[in-house]
Amino acid sequence: MLDQAAHENFPVAPFFLPRAWRTDLMAVYGFARLVDDIGDGDLAPGGGDAVLLGLDRAQGEDRPALLDALEADLHRVFSDRAPGPRHPLLRRLGPTVRRCALTPEPFLRLIEANRQDQRVSRYGTYDDLVAYCELSANPVGRLVLGITGTASPERIRRSDAVCTALQIVEHVQDVAEDLGRDRIYLPAEDLKRFGVTEADLAAPSGGASVRALIAYEAERARELLNEGTPLVGSVHGRLKLLLAGFVAGGRAALQAVAAADHDVLPGPPKPTKLSLLREVRATLRREG
Repeated sequence: MLDQAAHENFPVAPFFLPRAWRTDLMAVYGFARLVDDIGDGDLAPGGGDAVLLGLDRAQGEDRPALLDALEADLHRVFSDRAPGPRHPLLRRLGPTVRRCALTPEPFLRLIEANRQDQRVSRYGTYDDLVAYCELSANPVGRLVLGITGTASPERIRRSDAVCTALQIVEHVQDVAEDLGRDRIYLPAEDLKRFGVTEADLAAPSGGASVRALIAYEAERARELLNEGTPLVGSVHGRLKLLLAGFVAGGRAALQAVAAADHDVLPGPPKPTKLSLLREVRATLRREG
């Protein structure tokens, strides 16, 4: 599960960070990946994770039950009472929580986002989508600030903008994959505005109206990235480079979408490593 970190749009715990930060970031990533894999039905077959969480093996595909069991195990991470957490990824999370004085709230929000995925498969408005991102994405940025000891109200605000932007970028890239899971994260009000139907999103490639819609959502993500980018200039050293990597990952992904003429239906356009490095340099130059 942790080896998937190498395949994200941006590096999760790059080599240049202090070892303690890398350890803590990977512990948080392991939790977040487990939550998402439960919510998406992507756990390894056989029910092993269900057993680790104290459920019957037969409940290995019962997503609500798995999320409830995961939440119960998360509470054990924050409890001083025995027994400790059952799942090895949550046992790994315990030292990070204690070392960085993290609170349960961001972890609980990630679980709630995946519960919402079991109930909600369409979003009516952009505000509805942003509210979902507050659960599914923003907690990750807040955890990074907590791990690095740099949280402040202004940094949290900027971080939330970056994380929401990165989530929207991912939704823009993954329209076809999401539809395969019977999920559409493009707001219904925007589909109506551009004259796009769900059948249009299921086509092998996007027509002019679909590409215009994708360009519109991509521009929204770009504006959010611009709003959040001053976060990079508010910190120093290796953390500045890490945060520049997050912003650059979003910018490079948007470039890849634009290079595909905003046709994301054949598959998610992905940035090259060279384009990512160029965007890191550009972000660092702008933010000094």
